[in-house]
Amino acid sequence: MTRRTFHHEPEAVRQNDLIAATLDSIAELGLGGATVREVAHRAGVTPGLIRRYFDNKERLVAAAYRTFISDLIAAAEAGCGEGSAHTRLAGLIRASVTAPVADGRTLSIWAAFIGMVHSDPVMAEVHRDGYQAFRDLIERLVGEVIAERGTPASPATIRQHAIVLNALLDGLWIEISMGGDDFSRFDVVQIALNSTATLLGIDPAEFRD
Repeated sequence: MTRRTFHHEPEAVRQNDLIAATLDSIAELGLGGATVREVAHRAGVTPGLIRRYFDNKERLVAAAYRTFISDLIAAAEAGCGEGSAHTRLAGLIRASVTAPVADGRTLSIWAAFIGMVHSDPVMAEVHRDGYQAFRDLIERLVGEVIAERGTPASPATIRQHAIVLNALLDGLWIEISMGGDDFSRFDVVQIALNSTATLLGIDPAEFRD
């Protein structure tokens, strides 16, 4: 267990530290074990101080989920780098199916959160916002790839490609993060790139390094 040192920092930094401690607790103990007392212990603060920033555990958990999704999207987007639209989309795909985006700890945290989406309206809203943000990113990159190739497509077609590609990456992400032996024997990055090329109707070689 990692216990953080809670310094006298600006409010935003303190909130981020508490959220980080919450995510650590959920990763190791699940939602049930991520009590206010446990989070406070890991953050090196009193439970009362947590309530100064978050009215209750539900608000703390919702903030942690929002941060968790935002960080995943940022990590995937960081893989885009620079260059052509093809290169940037390939970078996003590569980052989406490799660590730190795809790993066991990330999956454990996500699995704990996802169980609340259908029963908690606040968590459902956070989930929708995160899904929309990532799909918008994919949709933008897919549109740029299509434009770069000079093969016009309607906004509806581009959006459909983005929805399917998002579902493909979600499925691969879950399987890879679970660490199954089946996937350890394959080049999952190339599988994802080839599948994307097939979806967009282009030569898989265009996504190779």
